[in-house]
Amino acid sequence: MPGAQVPESRRVLAGYFTLAGLYTLSAALIWGVNTLFLLDAGLSFFELFVANAAFSAGMVVFEVPTGVVADTLGRRMSFLLSVSVLAITTLLYVALAQIGAGVVAFALVSVGMGLGFTFYSGAMEAWLVDALAVTGYRGILDRVFARGQQITGAAMLVGTIGGGLLGQVDLALPYLVRTVLLAAVFVVAFVVMHDLGFTPRHVAAAELPGEIARNARAGVEFGWGQRPLRLLMLASLVQVGFFTWGFYASQPYLLELLDSDAIWVAGLVAAGIAVSMMVGNQVVSVASRYCGRRTTLLLGAAVLQTCAAIALGLAGSFWVALPALLLVTASIGVTSPVRSAYLHQVVPTEQRATVVSFDSMVSNVGGIGGQVGLGALGEARSIGAAFVAGGIATAAALPLLAKLRGLGGTPDYIVGERAGAESACAASGLPAVAAVEPVQLDEPELAAATARA
Repeated sequence: MPGAQVPESRRVLAGYFTLAGLYTLSAALIWGVNTLFLLDAGLSFFELFVANAAFSAGMVVFEVPTGVVADTLGRRMSFLLSVSVLAITTLLYVALAQIGAGVVAFALVSVGMGLGFTFYSGAMEAWLVDALAVTGYRGILDRVFARGQQITGAAMLVGTIGGGLLGQVDLALPYLVRTVLLAAVFVVAFVVMHDLGFTPRHVAAAELPGEIARNARAGVEFGWGQRPLRLLMLASLVQVGFFTWGFYASQPYLLELLDSDAIWVAGLVAAGIAVSMMVGNQVVSVASRYCGRRTTLLLGAAVLQTCAAIALGLAGSFWVALPALLLVTASIGVTSPVRSAYLHQVVPTEQRATVVSFDSMVSNVGGIGGQVGLGALGEARSIGAAFVAGGIATAAALPLLAKLRGLGGTPDYIVGERAGAESACAASGLPAVAAVEPVQLDEPELAAATARA
C-alpha cells in the first residue's frame, strides 16, 4: 500500500484506541461494585441476577435493530447514541436506588442499559475494520484487537479501582462519575470519529421494519448460516453465559470467603481481572507470531476456562479462589480478540456491523440463561456450587471448537503461506469477502498509534 496512507491508518488506530479506552473507563466504574450496589438497594441475590438478565435480554432484543442504525445512519451515529442512552440509564439506576424501587423497575432500566450497549457492540469494530481497509492498513487483525483490549483492560483497571474507592464512600458515586465521563466521551467521539470506508444512508421511518427484517436475514445468512461462524457463536453462547454471571457473582463470593464487607476489596478484585485479561491479550500478541492457527488458541483458552471455573467453585479459601478466577478471565483475554479476528476475516463489509451484532445477540442469549439459572442455583444451594455447574457447562464449547478446527480454511491460519482471508461464503456459494490483507504487522506503526491514543 502507498506509504502516504500510513499516517491516516495511524490516526484511525489512535482514534479507536482512545475511544475504546475512554468508553471502557466510564463503563468500568460500576463493574466492581454493581452487585453490591443492587444488594444494598434491597434486591436479593436471585433478584439482582434477574435484573442483570434483563440487561442481557435488552441486548438480545435490540441487537438487530441497532445494527440497522450502524449499517444505515452510520457507525458514528450508533456510537453517539450508545453513550447517550448509557448515561441516562446510569442516572436512572441511582434514582431507583434512592426511592427503594424493586426488581421490576431495575429490570426495566436494565433493558434500556442493554439498548445502550447494543448501539456500541457492532458499530465500533465495524468502524475500525472498514476504516483500516480504506486507509491501506496492512496488518494482522488479531494483534490490533489484542492491543485494543490491552488498552481497554488498562482502562478497566483504573475504572474498577476508582469505582471501588468511590463506592467505599458512597455506592452511588461510581454511577454519578460514570455519567460525567460519558458526557466527555460523547464530545471526543463527536470530534474524532468519522465514517471511513462506509457511506451512511437515510432510511425513512416507514422503511425501518423492512430494513430490520433484511438485517435479520443478513445476520442469519452471513453469520449463523455459515458453519464456521455458527460453531463459533455456539461456543461463545455457553462461555459467555457462564462468564456474564460469574463476573458479578464473584464479588459477594470472594468477600464471603475473605469474611469481609470491604467494598474496596471488590474494586481491587475487578482490577485484578482487568490485569489478567491484559495478560491474555498479550499472549495473543506474542503467540500470533508463532502459532499457526487461531483454533489452537481458542481450544487452549477454553480448556483453561473450564478447569479454572470448576476449581473456583470448589475452593474453600479466598487465596485459592482468586487465582482461579484470574485464570478464567485470562482465558477470556485470549479468546476475545482471536474470535473477533476470525469473524472479521469472513464477513462482508456491508454486513459487518449486522453480523457482529448478531454474534453478540447469540452470546447474550447465553447470558440470560446463565444469570437466571446459575443465580437461582446460587441462592438455593451455594455460589460455589453454581460456579462448579457453570464451569462444567463451559466444557460444551470444546467439541464445538474442535469441529471448527476440523473445518480448517485460511481464516483459521494466522501465520504462514496459508494465512489469509478466505471467505467461508465461497463454500456456500455466497459472494467472496473483502478483508484487511493479513500480512505481517508492522509493530512500530501499531506502537506509534497506541502512543498517540
